[in-house]
Amino acid sequence: ISKRGSVTGLNQVVWALKALTLTDSTTLGGDDTAANVRSLCQRAAFPIPEHVLLELGVEPALLPHIHTAAVCVYPARVADAAAKLKQLNKYNEIPIASVATGFPAGQYGLDSRLNEIQFAIESGATEIDIVINRQLALVGDWRSVYSEVCEMRKACGEKAHLKTILAIGELGNMENVYKASMACMLAGADFIKTSTGKETVNATLPAGLAMIYAIQEFERRKGILVGLKPAGGVRTVPDAIAWLTLIKETLGTRWLQPNLFRFGASGLLDKIVETVNGHINNPQIGSSKNANTASY
Repeated sequence: ISKRGSVTGLNQVVWALKALTLTDSTTLGGDDTAANVRSLCQRAAFPIPEHVLLELGVEPALLPHIHTAAVCVYPARVADAAAKLKQLNKYNEIPIASVATGFPAGQYGLDSRLNEIQFAIESGATEIDIVINRQLALVGDWRSVYSEVCEMRKACGEKAHLKTILAIGELGNMENVYKASMACMLAGADFIKTSTGKETVNATLPAGLAMIYAIQEFERRKGILVGLKPAGGVRTVPDAIAWLTLIKETLGTRWLQPNLFRFGASGLLDKIVETVNGHINNPQIGSSKNANTASY
């Protein structure tokens, strides 16, 4: 995948705001507490002050929609996120995603993994990010990978969307990435996700391209659109723009919406805010006055 020229000035701000609305703002630390989850939700709901957005030319009617696509936490912290989002009157606007099924390794019995899904949903999660069994994938037992994800899809029912984490850095090769993508989509996944963010190798553009090829083939065969979520390694606004450009040029602009594309990131939001504030404080000469926010 060739590198492209850098995007700067107001154009970078427009891309940054788009990335913000596609980001699952995430905290997945062993030291997570109710307090830092509440802080995460507050920032997800109101990431950039209204006066800054207005100065950028964002239409007032769009201001309530400038928030992250979701928050993502461990199952034990879902109730904390739900309580805070309800307090902010954002519970019906910002979904709560929960990792589950023995995240990040997935080295638990199937019953335990399914129970974790149920607990997360009962606590208020409306999206479940599961991890596939990499052991099965590495020995080529795709039927069992498919069967397990089917059980996870069933556990989600109609109450939660299912995102399936492939852990591409642990699958060995791109053929396995493609096959894992297909197995998950055939089992009913709403999204396929690159990584847990805990592997040595996380989201990479080449792996993303293999997953995109699978999504395209699945749409061709089944007529079903499946989302993509790169997670881990997307740390800067240029990183995000590279992914958005790849999606636009392969799957098309219809995928650049929260129902079909997400970033999983813990630090990206900070960089987006820095980019926006940097433009406000030091606008580049020759930039147009307003950000084009028509797509938000």
